[in-house]
Amino acid sequence: MSEKFIVPKELEDKNNLIGGVWSNASSGKIFEVRSPVSGEILATVPKCDSTDVDKAVEAARRTRETFKLVPVAKRVALLRRIHEIILERKEIIAKVLTMEQGKPYLREALPEVEETAENIRLSAEDISRLESPVFPIQDPNKHGISFREGIGVMAAITPWNYPAVMPSEYIGPALAVGNPVVLKPASTTPLSAVLITHCVQDALDELGFPKGIFNLITGPGASVGSYLVAHPGVDVIGFTGESVTAAAICNKAGLKRTLMECGGNGPQIVCNDANLKEAASAAAYGCFFNSGQVCVATERILVHESIHDEFLNLIMEEVKNWKPGDPMKGETSMGPLNNEPTALKIEAHLKDALRKGARILCGGERESGWPTNLYFPPTVIDGVTRDMLLNTDETFGPVAPIIIFENDEEAVEIANETGYGLQMAVFTSSIKRCFYYMERLRTGNLVINDTTCWWETTNPFGGGGGTKSGHGRLGGHWVLEDLTYLKSIAIDTSKVL
Repeated sequence: MSEKFIVPKELEDKNNLIGGVWSNASSGKIFEVRSPVSGEILATVPKCDSTDVDKAVEAARRTRETFKLVPVAKRVALLRRIHEIILERKEIIAKVLTMEQGKPYLREALPEVEETAENIRLSAEDISRLESPVFPIQDPNKHGISFREGIGVMAAITPWNYPAVMPSEYIGPALAVGNPVVLKPASTTPLSAVLITHCVQDALDELGFPKGIFNLITGPGASVGSYLVAHPGVDVIGFTGESVTAAAICNKAGLKRTLMECGGNGPQIVCNDANLKEAASAAAYGCFFNSGQVCVATERILVHESIHDEFLNLIMEEVKNWKPGDPMKGETSMGPLNNEPTALKIEAHLKDALRKGARILCGGERESGWPTNLYFPPTVIDGVTRDMLLNTDETFGPVAPIIIFENDEEAVEIANETGYGLQMAVFTSSIKRCFYYMERLRTGNLVINDTTCWWETTNPFGGGGGTKSGHGRLGGHWVLEDLTYLKSIAIDTSKVL
């Protein structure tokens, strides 16, 4: 393995930020952050409870009325400064991200931190151009105008698979519209969030903003996260994670505005007129990037029966480009899985498939000889049927399940039957087929002739209506609209000077 990781001084003590002050948990309790890469303890962070949540929310609420009145130009300056500071510190943030999450440093972690900074910058650009309508009123003496106002204190709860970029998808838009933030990162990967929070608070201090606009608390989701979303001082909730957790949050949230970006079971559909080499390359990327731990991963590959054998040969060739290794080394294409529950779920799905008749063509078992038992190889499994967990559930690992379909109607039926609808992909050379699938697939996002893992920050991103993949939209002006409400004003100009 690479040389021993040196913990940055920012992570040595007091890793929560409440009211502009770095602090420990009120109880004094801590928990360890252990690396899936090396097995070593990277740092400890506060194990917060309801007392700390109360303090963080109260600190945010104290700034609510003043922050929303800060001119847009000053909020834009804040976001641009955060963007600059993140880029100045990107190497150390990316190294911490790799060690706590497991993804390759050069191929994935460093680009993630760069995208994190870019998300913040784009929020500045989007708020600069956010417009609201002037509307007609029947009374000739009255004129109607409107503007968007931040909803208030935002609770942002973010996952472990993208511990830097996911927080930025809430931080940037929330600060742009004037919503104070309480961030609760995933317990297995809180250190990236701590370093990002240092960047945010340093920019706030540098530009003279009030203390408490941004707050960070760490601790178990079942207690801290659950208490946070139900807190009466929270006005809007942003969550990225599992659908079951999202449903529980919505039940607790009541009438609060919620933005839920949940799981996916994204199929890549390969039609009989597709470019098979490109489809195989895209499928491998979608299955194995970040070790398959992506909400838009290619969880299922639906292949037309007439091109099954040729496609299978091509994807087996692609597997050679993906191999677990030391994620700090430049040549490594896959790091370890992040945590044991994810590994156990993958194994359970594969066991279910084998019991029902599927065949593993490569991979399928954890690799030995590494510092932890979380290194899982790329796995291709053929003969997957619709009753298998690999089809019905989100596996979230480096597995490429091959499912055969006979015609377009059956492909749509298989794609839609799981109840997920986040991002899907179709490979075809027919424009007629493009529209056929566009009109029938129940998904918030559809990619034609590219991987399910395709992504751009300015794109509206979220689940299809009525699916387990959530509601609301991340990206561009759409997320700004979700984090604000439209205030309409009617002015009787006959009664004013």
